[in-house]
Amino acid sequence: METYGLHQYPGRLFIVEGVDGSGKSTQIALLRQWLISEGYTVFFSEWNSSPLVKKTTSRGKKQQMLSPTTFSLIHATDFADRTEHDIIPPLKAGAIVLADRYIYTAFARDVARCVDREWVRELYQFAVKPTKAFYFRVPLETSLNRILTGRTELKYYEAGLDLGLSTDPQESFKLFQQRIIHEYEAMVDEFQLTVMDASLPIPEQQRLMRRLIQPHLEGVQRRRKQLSHKNWPQPATIISTELHAKER
Repeated sequence: METYGLHQYPGRLFIVEGVDGSGKSTQIALLRQWLISEGYTVFFSEWNSSPLVKKTTSRGKKQQMLSPTTFSLIHATDFADRTEHDIIPPLKAGAIVLADRYIYTAFARDVARCVDREWVRELYQFAVKPTKAFYFRVPLETSLNRILTGRTELKYYEAGLDLGLSTDPQESFKLFQQRIIHEYEAMVDEFQLTVMDASLPIPEQQRLMRRLIQPHLEGVQRRRKQLSHKNWPQPATIISTELHAKER
């Protein structure tokens, strides 16, 4: 595969990044609905969803047998499979691809688990450079409160309990996520991530995302529009949709 950033495809790739509970999945789901309503051909890919390794990952998590390096390699395999089958073909065809988490998730999480930073970057050097990469910045307490809404406990790896930072799940989560945030913040300038204030109202974040990607849509083919940009969903509609969206 080619080195990161050397790909030249007619399609567009927009991705969202951020810690768990940042609201990124809600925003990309809303963006997807809008793009489709505008007549664009849209494909969607999310982290850790390849059928090639999904069962293995699930089993490893359930039995708590994944080391940091094993975790890293499994996710890289997942990403490589999705890149080959779900990301590059649509981009070659001139379509829009939306990704809920991208290589920056590995760069942040794996390094937070003490995997060598340069090794992880080399592992993903085949990745296609995003047209626009959004990083949703959110306070840790807000993130934790959002995650615990609707459920009572944190998952083992989600809380970073495999690292031995703390025996208390919530305390371990905060320590682990703080490491991840540190890595994300260091990548903002390195990879030109567009920082989004995830504490803003959902409609305001969505309107900003649309404005930021609008210039990159020039030249992308689309079908007859079903909804003019002058009639974008109003805040009440967006909020209603958000309530049914799931944060991965």
